[in-house]
Amino acid sequence: MPESFDRRQFLQRAAMTGASAAGLATLGASLAPAALAQEISYTPKAKPLTPNEKLNLAWIGVGGQGGSDIGNFENENIVAVCDVDDARAADTYKKFPNAKRYSDYRELLDKEGKNLDGVGVSTPDHSHAPATMMALQMGKAVYTQKPLTHNVSEARALMEAARKLKAVTQMGNQGHPSYARLVEVVREGIVGGVKAVHVWTDRPIWPQGMDAPTGTETVPSTLHWDLWLGPAAARPYHSAYLPFVWRGWWDFGTGALGDMACHLMDGAFWSLGLKYPLSVESEGAPLKPEAAPDWMTVHYEFPARGTMPPATLTWYDGKKDGKPNRPPADLSQGVALPDNGSLFVGERGTLFVNHGQPPQLIQNGKLVDINEPMAYLPRVADHYQQWAQAIRAGGGPTGSNFDYAAPMTESILLGIVAFRAGEKLNWDAKRMRATNSRKADEFVHHQYRKGWKL
Repeated sequence: MPESFDRRQFLQRAAMTGASAAGLATLGASLAPAALAQEISYTPKAKPLTPNEKLNLAWIGVGGQGGSDIGNFENENIVAVCDVDDARAADTYKKFPNAKRYSDYRELLDKEGKNLDGVGVSTPDHSHAPATMMALQMGKAVYTQKPLTHNVSEARALMEAARKLKAVTQMGNQGHPSYARLVEVVREGIVGGVKAVHVWTDRPIWPQGMDAPTGTETVPSTLHWDLWLGPAAARPYHSAYLPFVWRGWWDFGTGALGDMACHLMDGAFWSLGLKYPLSVESEGAPLKPEAAPDWMTVHYEFPARGTMPPATLTWYDGKKDGKPNRPPADLSQGVALPDNGSLFVGERGTLFVNHGQPPQLIQNGKLVDINEPMAYLPRVADHYQQWAQAIRAGGGPTGSNFDYAAPMTESILLGIVAFRAGEKLNWDAKRMRATNSRKADEFVHHQYRKGWKL
């Protein structure tokens, strides 16, 4: 059994903090193992609320995914909502008629910030970090959708700010609690040391690999186009950019990798204690300067962690040569692969994970349920309410806090950096740069449009 974090250590650490069984359930299974002690000993910063007191929340981006996110807090006091597209946000406006409406999140935070307990950010990727940073610097708890940021340097900046400010944070990674069973199975050594993980998705389900649109279109009367662009470079409006299809454009989104890897690689990062890779190499459809490719395969190499051996992680998305881009067929031994999932190749066997489901063993081409070890990590019922409970308590742990989510996001986005740079990157995490590629620097950082900043 790996010794870097096992069941006994979990219970020992819990005992040292005086945590009761009920308290452990509140802390939740979704804590990153490597950070568990730090999270349990978190020092509350804000004055706790009584259980009956409602949180004062504001949400930035309330159409699409944001409309779903904010709906999880309908029993709290929604002070204000912000969206740049009144048509997309119309349903949320009706659901929270007493909430003040804003189009510019900077104005919302300036005017409402002092009365808020927490802020949600569910905008397109390119606006995640600036809005999140502003809320953090105002001392607010923040819930930010995945991927946490649009580029590598933003992830590092948010992590450092959240640490300094001791903020309650959560990245929108709703499936995170479902990986608790995988963590137990991997850490118990059911398949021995895991040396390779393969992760795949059926995304993109939106256009990618296209050339930038030409010409201009009339901006819809309900859309504040300049505010939608936010920190991105100015350009004429075109319906090729939104809604939803922004994911396929580098200036706004992060492609299929950025959209799904925070969900699907989560199990590997948590169970294996992964943080920053040593190297990253990407391949895919021909490079287009402005758009993500139709398919990508990304190879990550991670160092040993404690008694855990070095590990490789390979990502697959899109369709290659007209077929779903998937791991080599021999790895699954004939087991049909779902649209989204992962394989953990260990010294003594292979684990199969259908996203959101408990892991199974592949034996002789068949899937076998795993009964051992007995469950020992507490289970979290609601990823959203975990964040709300931590705020209400005046501080506390969350499973996808920025200490955990930022390094994972940074590592994931390095796959995009390697693809756009066209080189295998040797990554120096301490200096946050590729030691063998000057070109990579261009994609690690971001130049913000005047009037917008991190």
